Amino acid sequence: MVASTLERPTLILNRNWQPVGVTTVARAVVKIWNESALIVDPADYQTYSWSDWAKLYPNDDELSIQSSHSRFRVPEVITLLKYDRVPRNVVTFSRRNVFKRDRFTCQYCGCQPGSEELTIDHVLPRSQGGETSWENCVLACVECNSKKAARTPSQARMKLQKEPIRPKWKPFYAMQSIRIDSWFRFISESYWNVELET
Repeated sequence: MVASTLERPTLILNRNWQPVGVTTVARAVVKIWNESALIVDPADYQTYSWSDWAKLYPNDDELSIQSSHSRFRVPEVITLLKYDRVPRNVVTFSRRNVFKRDRFTCQYCGCQPGSEELTIDHVLPRSQGGETSWENCVLACVECNSKKAARTPSQARMKLQKEPIRPKWKPFYAMQSIRIDSWFRFISESYWNVELET
């Protein structure tokens, strides 16, 4: 339970209180302990140093971190003290993000066989000058990838489910499956439909 609590997401705000990232509770606690960040209480927007936060005893229904001497509330939001850049809005081209964009679905036959049976296919094969990019790579099941081989979809008489495009997600919530209600005070509703980086 402690390990999973320490791996929960914590929203990072820059010093202007703009969302700039997501980190784990464990990393957030280190930033607070090192005095590079303050905890933000989403209920009243008050900020706390580690020593002030440690004095706030968690309620029985609140997530907490247990040390050998004390119990601490889990920080859901922190604000950095020396960081005011706005993050780049570019989603990293990676295997994980291609799987996420294509929803673990073969873009030729539409099956969802599981990640072990999915590969990344170059729509225009590299042997024909195709690039490794958002616009030229899709998920394909092993069977469809073998069938298509080093041909274009039209050459292989296979139809793409949809054209591959660069995702329009915001990149700093990408890998989070947990949504923290208190974050709605800092992130607009439209933000919840985009992805963020960890």
